[in-house]
Amino acid sequence: MALGKEQIAKRIAKEVKDGYFVNLGIGIPTLVANYVRHDISVEFQSENGVLGMGPFPFEGEEDPDVINAGKQTITTLPGASFFDSATSFGMIRAQKVDLTILGAMEVAENGDIANWKIPGKMVKGMGGAMDLVASAENIIVAMMHVNKAGESKLLKRCSLPLTGVGCVKKVVTELAVLEIVPEGFKLLERAPGVTVEDIKNATEGNLIIEGEIPEMVIE
Repeated sequence: MALGKEQIAKRIAKEVKDGYFVNLGIGIPTLVANYVRHDISVEFQSENGVLGMGPFPFEGEEDPDVINAGKQTITTLPGASFFDSATSFGMIRAQKVDLTILGAMEVAENGDIANWKIPGKMVKGMGGAMDLVASAENIIVAMMHVNKAGESKLLKRCSLPLTGVGCVKKVVTELAVLEIVPEGFKLLERAPGVTVEDIKNATEGNLIIEGEIPEMVIE
């Protein structure tokens, strides 16, 4: 059974460690804040100038003045702070962020990522993605394994304009958890009910399979 977006976010939340400063990109990554363990202390940062984001607000409790970089309404935790974009990107460029979680349209087996532009479609700007991938040392991508036509988005080489080169460390999709190693995509876990063969068929890039591949535990 392929995972839904919420379940992908739940699995990625397990990668968040106590004391981390974490930047959440637009899309599936924004859901991760909803699932981080309550017994650890984590500071979520948004490049529009927020440190200390909490989970999404309940319906009817939204404050339209408190948003993340994706223009979604958010909550803030006690001690949260607000600042300008220059300060925010100063944190990012100075490598003060321990973990960056991004969405992507394509990821290549060497860790390249394409997540900002589809040629021919109007884009108002690349946002903060270029700074994030250039500065971050630990990048996890949350994405769908295949597109709507069933074609792989985990490729030998990206076909879309690149956001960053050789920067992705791990990918979590609706089918699998994969680590980027020098040889390609190393399969670490598979979604419940998904076979290794399913993942092989959905992966264009070089897939490395060693031993028995455990199922993800989604709690």
